[in-house]
Amino acid sequence: MKLAQRVVDLAPSPTLAIDQRAKAMAAEGIDVVNLGLGEPDFDTPRAVAAAAVAAIGAGDTHYTPAGGTRALRQALARHIEVETGARYAPEQVMVSSGAKHALFNALMSLVSPGDQVLVPTPYWVTYPEQIRLAGGTAVSVPTPSSSAHRLTAAALEAAWRPGVRGLVVNSPNNPTGAVIDPAEVDRIAAFCVEHDLWVIADEIYSQLVYPPAVHRSFASVADIRDRLIYVHGLSKTFAMTGWRIGYAAGPAPVIAAMERLQGQATGNPTSIAQAAALAAVTTPLPEVARMRDTFFARRALAAEWLARSAPLVGRVPDGAFYLWVDTAGLVGHTLAGVTIASGDDVARAWLDGARVAAVAGSGFGAPHAVRLSLASSEERLAEAFARLDHLMVPVE
Repeated sequence: MKLAQRVVDLAPSPTLAIDQRAKAMAAEGIDVVNLGLGEPDFDTPRAVAAAAVAAIGAGDTHYTPAGGTRALRQALARHIEVETGARYAPEQVMVSSGAKHALFNALMSLVSPGDQVLVPTPYWVTYPEQIRLAGGTAVSVPTPSSSAHRLTAAALEAAWRPGVRGLVVNSPNNPTGAVIDPAEVDRIAAFCVEHDLWVIADEIYSQLVYPPAVHRSFASVADIRDRLIYVHGLSKTFAMTGWRIGYAAGPAPVIAAMERLQGQATGNPTSIAQAAALAAVTTPLPEVARMRDTFFARRALAAEWLARSAPLVGRVPDGAFYLWVDTAGLVGHTLAGVTIASGDDVARAWLDGARVAAVAGSGFGAPHAVRLSLASSEERLAEAFARLDHLMVPVE
């Protein structure tokens, strides 16, 4: 049976692949410290889970409108205004089965075959693949380590060419943890207006920003709101990855198109998860601040490890919960029997030789890097870094 070319060309998610391999090794009794998947290692706040249980008890287990319940859309509009200062009507907000689904809906609604879309690099692995599924082409915008991987308008100007129709921007960034300078957000917005680009701003990590970094939402810039799709979700802030609730806000015609697409593709997000989401964005949750503080403490462990891990080069993240490491200094060395030529080789050597799972940077558009997730306990992080220290001794 012949498969459609669009799925033949589709690259598998490297983050899911490394997670599956690490879990398979664990199932065999091998003690693997899994620093691969970007999933908070906390339970969903109890008040949120209780709201879901209450919804089941009340019989709220039926279809909802494709774009989410009216109550949740209203609550999200208020939540967005508090977070960004931008006012959206409920009709300008829709709920999807995760932020990834919201991104897919947006790209499928905005990208026509042949369109080119600017994507800052390193990028989250899904952006280029979704753009390709929509018939477009991702145009890489390098954000070098010399600028702490922070996107600038100058970098966009250098990458722009005729045929570019839009920009996908992610701040705080996965995988680098970079947060765009607030003043630069204005310059990027002006660039997008000048070149008549639509913008998809993925800000799912906006609540995980660490001093002295300051996050400024693209939704706060009034000049681009008529061309902006703001994407967020509950997975990272509220430890709700499995609930699969994301949302998008933007111009009413685009949101309506996204809702039509979702209605034909998946229908509504789970009614029970929507009830949980409503509680998450309307209930004071002290757990959220505690999670952020915990991630901040883990950054200190990561900084200590980086300081003693030459020839690896990296910097602690401004936001999110990843450690992005340049492994070019290992090229030509041998680790765990692997001669290093790329970040893929490093990730394989770390897993085979130290039982530490990390994601190779090639899937993020950076072949000589590795991403480690800090979404693990301080004890397991310390264990992982000790194992890598032992493996790396010959290199030093």
